[in-house]
Amino acid sequence: MRQKKVKYATHEVLASQGVLIDIKKINLTQPKTFLEIGSGKGHFITSLAKDHPKNTYIAMEININVCYRILEKKLALNLDNLIIILGDAENLLSYLDHRSIDGLYLNFSDPWPKKKHHKRRLTAPSFMERYVKVLKDQAFIQFRTDQIDLFDSSIEYMHQYIKIEDINYQLEPSNYMTEYEIKKRELGPIYQLVGKVEHHVKENI
Repeated sequence: MRQKKVKYATHEVLASQGVLIDIKKINLTQPKTFLEIGSGKGHFITSLAKDHPKNTYIAMEININVCYRILEKKLALNLDNLIIILGDAENLLSYLDHRSIDGLYLNFSDPWPKKKHHKRRLTAPSFMERYVKVLKDQAFIQFRTDQIDLFDSSIEYMHQYIKIEDINYQLEPSNYMTEYEIKKRELGPIYQLVGKVEHHVKENI
């Protein structure tokens, strides 16, 4: 869906409010850091950051207009523990050190339905390779979608990189949902996969 242009959503405005618009390493100081890739308007990640002030949260969003909406929520809630990146997940390794992230959220990513575009999916192998590098041992990946084809295909992609611990084809509502999830729940089921990284297993093989 095409996003509406926001008047004040410029690189200059975002940068003046601390949004990371240049590709550079992030200095993480808190013991636990959690990342959401494709944060949309930020309802999910800002809710987590508000309720867990001792953790650091990172919102990565490629669209400048919706990224501005995350910034609005951050400022309204005074979230000092939320880092916002206007950037592409392809550059993830340029922002984050290896084994620096405790958990990754992928919420309602673009399904890229045409087979020739499947490599662009955020659950595709090229992205999973990046995620595993920045995630700590025993870190989790949580993936939600309302697209059944994407979900089933993602199970095939993801099990090669993480230990899948839970697959849910009828996810119940929770305290932490995106704006999109809240809307789509009226139309059909929400699917969720949760898995964890096991670096130590690969190291011992």
